[in-house]
Amino acid sequence: MGFLEVEDLKVHFPIKGGIFGRTVDYVKAVDGVSLSIEKGKTYGLVGESGSGKTTTGRAIMGLNNITAGKITFDGYDITDLKQAELDVRKQIQMIFQDPYSSLNPKKRVLDIIAEPLRNYEKLSKIEEKKRVQELLELVGLSPESIVKYPHEFSGGQRQRIGVARAIALKPKVIIADEPVSALDVSVQAQVLNFMRDIQEELDLTYLFIGHDLGVIRHMCDHIGIMYKGRYVEQGTTEEIFNSPQHIYTKRLVAAIPDIDPSQRKKQIQFRQEVQTEYEQSYNEYFDSDGLAFKLKPVSKTHLVALPEVE
Repeated sequence: MGFLEVEDLKVHFPIKGGIFGRTVDYVKAVDGVSLSIEKGKTYGLVGESGSGKTTTGRAIMGLNNITAGKITFDGYDITDLKQAELDVRKQIQMIFQDPYSSLNPKKRVLDIIAEPLRNYEKLSKIEEKKRVQELLELVGLSPESIVKYPHEFSGGQRQRIGVARAIALKPKVIIADEPVSALDVSVQAQVLNFMRDIQEELDLTYLFIGHDLGVIRHMCDHIGIMYKGRYVEQGTTEEIFNSPQHIYTKRLVAAIPDIDPSQRKKQIQFRQEVQTEYEQSYNEYFDSDGLAFKLKPVSKTHLVALPEVE
């Protein structure tokens, strides 16, 4: 059993209609997602915009209501916690996509990072300041930064402030929702390497949400590929990149930019093969509504959404 377990998670949003505003249908943002993350490991949740990956992360955090399913953390069912049990939630924190909009521009760094501490811990002003300065040093920023405002930092530095806030309560799980997508490419690698260092130092478990497979490959041990609220494929990073089975996964892998000149010709050929397969075999991968089928095992760790064989 994983350190963080999600079983058959469903998040459906009602569509209202008619004179009385009754529910006429549902948007199935997440429709049966399961995942398991071992302690200290990183699971990547990948998909295009609208695939349901962010909704999944927010549901685990308790920010979205869950229609069905079960969430287990460290052996504890956190699917529907009572108010008195919400202390468990501080063990799971989130890093948001945009490091600027997620930080209150009117607050100094001290108040931004100290906010979760004030909600959960009773510290004196001196203890609070010391803790925030220690967190700033941990993420590679000067302790004197506590008096500054977010606009006085670069994008990469602001994301480090966001990380400092996320780890203030000494959580065990971090949900990182596209944490480098708003940053310049030149800064992304620095932040990703820094996040890996922090993970090792604090023994953190990551759920890493993104759409850039290059980033996901660098960070993750296991990967789930989402499409319209469902999985199309799930497996180890090596399986997903070296042996993609679903046409949607193949298209994502084929879209990775060419970096190694020696592999460029091979990558171009792969893209052409994938595009031909997509045009000729689309109905073999999706049902009549254009949705993924149920996952079936290819190996012990590799699952692919394929139709039932008659």
